Amino acid sequence: MAELKKVVEAKEAKEVKEAKVPKLADPVGASIDIATQEMIRRAQELGVETVFDRAVSMKPCNIGIQGTCCKNCAMGPCRLPLTKSDGDGPDERKGLCGATANTIAARNFARMVAAGASAHSDHGRGVAEVFMSVAKKETNDYKIKDPQKLIAIAPNFDVATTVEVDGKTIDRDLNEIALEVAEKALNEWGKSSGELRYLKRAPAPLYERWKKLGVLPRNIDRETVEIMHRTHMGVDQDYKNLVKQCTRCSLADGWGGSMIATDLQDVMFGTPFPLQSEANLGIMKEDHVNIIIHGHEPILSEMIVAASQSKEMIDYAKTKGAKGIQLGGICCTGNEILQRHGVPPAGTFLQQELAIITGACDAMVVDVQCVFQNLANVAKCFHTKLITTHPIAKMEQENVIHIEFDEHHAMDDAKRIVSMAIDNFTNRRVEVMIPRHKATQIAGFSVESIKYHLGGTFRGDYYTLNDNIINGRIRGIAGVVGCNNARTRHNEAHIAIVKELIKNDVIVLTTGCNGIACAMEGLLSPETAAVFCGPGLAEVCETVGIPPVLHLGSCVDNSRILLAATEVVKAGGLGKDICDLPAAGSAPEWMSEKAISIGQYFVASGVYTVFGLHLPMSGAPVFQDYMFNELEKIYGGMWDCEADPIKHAHKMIAHIDKKRKALGIDKARERVLMDMADRQKLETA
Repeated sequence: MAELKKVVEAKEAKEVKEAKVPKLADPVGASIDIATQEMIRRAQELGVETVFDRAVSMKPCNIGIQGTCCKNCAMGPCRLPLTKSDGDGPDERKGLCGATANTIAARNFARMVAAGASAHSDHGRGVAEVFMSVAKKETNDYKIKDPQKLIAIAPNFDVATTVEVDGKTIDRDLNEIALEVAEKALNEWGKSSGELRYLKRAPAPLYERWKKLGVLPRNIDRETVEIMHRTHMGVDQDYKNLVKQCTRCSLADGWGGSMIATDLQDVMFGTPFPLQSEANLGIMKEDHVNIIIHGHEPILSEMIVAASQSKEMIDYAKTKGAKGIQLGGICCTGNEILQRHGVPPAGTFLQQELAIITGACDAMVVDVQCVFQNLANVAKCFHTKLITTHPIAKMEQENVIHIEFDEHHAMDDAKRIVSMAIDNFTNRRVEVMIPRHKATQIAGFSVESIKYHLGGTFRGDYYTLNDNIINGRIRGIAGVVGCNNARTRHNEAHIAIVKELIKNDVIVLTTGCNGIACAMEGLLSPETAAVFCGPGLAEVCETVGIPPVLHLGSCVDNSRILLAATEVVKAGGLGKDICDLPAAGSAPEWMSEKAISIGQYFVASGVYTVFGLHLPMSGAPVFQDYMFNELEKIYGGMWDCEADPIKHAHKMIAHIDKKRKALGIDKARERVLMDMADRQKLETA
């Protein structure tokens, strides 16, 4: 008995000891990026936990992945897992209230759409409020940098840009136009009647389809509120009706809040045009003050760029022994300052902790969305000042500094933050280790700049792109966007899908962390085309001088992809609607609720949209079939899901080929010069 007791005690002691040993990520298995692998190893050597380690030790909820866990009332959570035997007969799974798996999955999906649309549309509201301050002359720090963009968007708000005086047409005062645009833009969030003004920027057949189906958003905020009401216990219990409201809410995001945000940011900060920069953690410099800007709203970051480039701040940094100030970006705030100023991104969503682990990050400045709370715990291990700046996004940890940004004193706030980073330069506690890996990129594309590249100053248009799609040099267009997800190997799906697409002559438009991932891999340079592209796309890229992957900006700039697709429709020869185009969308490593809202507004705009990993609807097969198949009959676009990146890319290519066949352009043909009569024949064919 004594021996048995000793054996049991030894076993228990061993189990306790093993339980205390944390599970660590395999750096190579966690990421394809060498810089990321190096920093994961360094973090583990220093005993600093990162998202990659947590992904190993914490497994996802199997029922939550299926989308069939309901916690919308206190009788739950009600869990309705799909088992193998459930396919043998009628699906009789129910929650306590009787809600079916289809209802529960649709409600959960709808709430993700509501949260995602809220995030981007609230971003847009903040931009519109700052624009109002500019129009009212309440701030001296922001100006109208692109008056031509203001003139271009004003008619979409029914704002006149000219006026009749004594029988003559003269230009209206720019300040008057700005104020009226600001008032009407802000009104889009809460007006009591009508519909969103930007909806009519879509191709006419698409707008008419939305109108016929009754999904035209009334205002931006109302559609989110209605989803929350409908998904309350005991309200909407028809998955098809719930998806209808998902569509209305997501359109309010893509053709509303996000599109307004992009436009007004262009007016205030400048419309992006191509520029050269770099990407990855190697952009940080040991002998410089390193400031990493992370989040999604560019209002403050614009001022931090200006402050850090000022002689006053650079001279102050030199008094502390630094040679200068190095800015770097993470996520979409990083993309915003990349697109307009060439500030290099230090990494994607999953690299945010690693920027601090270099030991060289003197300040990380965050605003909203995609910010790990664990940054505070990582910052404790180093000297880094972690600074939150937005009133709706604070952290509970004591070591986090909150400096609330006010657009009326924008430059003062920015200089205070930059000065704090400079003062911290001399406080570095551990040996600096910056990976030497970075890549050159060409970024800064926009709808306007693509027009210029395709046709020059006087002939700028999308005809060149259409001609090359028609003659077969370009097979089609893919929008590849979105986040990273620690449940899959960092950047692997992003890069594999994009490489497979361009190898098959599909030109790629990218935003968000996919854009940063492609930059890190070296895919955002014109030279890439000769190495990775099929012969047709390579020839076009060489002739025009563009990369095969065009970086259009941040997550809200997915609206640029919608407008680029609209321009392709307008250029003629490829159908009358977005759903006619040989085009497809992809989010290879999606993570956030914003991605679900984006996916839904692309589907509702007529785009076949494939997500990687999984979608939270597999536990409700009837609902999933509706989303994967039936929606195409309604909107022209539909959802799909494929975890394998090569299969994922070829699903997109198969759809592109299907659309080419429907257009009668499935056979490659030589490019011919067309006069207007020839083009009109194409448009009416």
